[in-house]
Amino acid sequence: MTENHQGNVPSRQRKRFPGISSRAYEHPADRSALVALRKLSGFDTAFKALSGLLPERSMRLLYLSDSVRVSDAQFSRLNDMLRDACYILDLEKVPAMYVTQDPKPNAMCIGMDEPIIVVTTSLVELLDEEEMRAVIGHEVGHALSGHSVYRTILLFLTNLALKIAWIPLGTVAITAIVTALREWFRKSELSADRAGLLVGQDVQASMRGLMKIAGGDHLHEMNVDAFLAQADEYEKAGDLRDSVLKILNVLPRSHPFTTVRAAELKKWSESRDHQRIMDGHYPRRTEDQDTSVTDSFRESAGHYAETVRTSKDPLMKLVGDIAGGAGDLAGDLGGRLRNRFGGGPGTGGTATAQDTKEKAADDETGDGQSEG
Repeated sequence: MTENHQGNVPSRQRKRFPGISSRAYEHPADRSALVALRKLSGFDTAFKALSGLLPERSMRLLYLSDSVRVSDAQFSRLNDMLRDACYILDLEKVPAMYVTQDPKPNAMCIGMDEPIIVVTTSLVELLDEEEMRAVIGHEVGHALSGHSVYRTILLFLTNLALKIAWIPLGTVAITAIVTALREWFRKSELSADRAGLLVGQDVQASMRGLMKIAGGDHLHEMNVDAFLAQADEYEKAGDLRDSVLKILNVLPRSHPFTTVRAAELKKWSESRDHQRIMDGHYPRRTEDQDTSVTDSFRESAGHYAETVRTSKDPLMKLVGDIAGGAGDLAGDLGGRLRNRFGGGPGTGGTATAQDTKEKAADDETGDGQSEG
């Protein structure tokens, strides 16, 4: 169901990324989770051992019997785009791709042993060539990252949770796992959006595709800047109650909200990381075994800290203020204890010029924090 691609030249000149590692475009949270999983001895083997329990063979037969397989003879335009995407991201084997009848625009990459890509008829009808190229690149990015294995397990567990909903403890345990997998998968979608941009190399096409998924084929009625402004309004609008509602709204979803995806992708497209990849400076697959789990977690932690620091969401701002206030309090308390018990000139309550300077700095930091 797969074939070796012959390095077809894309329809317009696009940069190619020989040997690119998925780490180049993976979202920090997605990357740290995947690096940790890949480092666990026997983890992939154990997961693939579940293939006997998962309905993967049934799914493959279902798509083979009741969908249209993309090839030179069927949906040849999509087949060319698929080959181009694999050529640009240097994916050795071209995954099988199917078009299935569905009124909802969607695409997915599933499979335990070998990934398969499925796109719906509604999506094919909705998007133009450049927008579709970004979507196919998105799915090829999932395949390159190895997301299809975890996506398949998520689908299986979601269905299982529905079937055993009458067993209280069983459904609680499975729901916890599904919730964790969904949180990871939402981050993996941001990674795949970046892969789609690397394939399409047209940020406007990526933005248009996301707008159409949100609002249908009415481009003459929509505007990219206004769409991105919605994401900004969504992030900063409301109070703490709205922040909680945002969390509750996103929990059952496997994908981030469309405006959020658009804003995240636009931000990454303008970043130094993206420019370095386009300039040919990116991690190679040959280096994946040398990847440090600690470094990946550190980068992920740094990303979350920066997200909290720069977020306009009321809850995130509160978290940042509390964290900053706690740091200021700890620093102030530590300084006072050192002055009191450190045996220095300030011992006994006599303030020195240095004490006064430190206190003034502490006060200034505290005022700045409370104003922020």
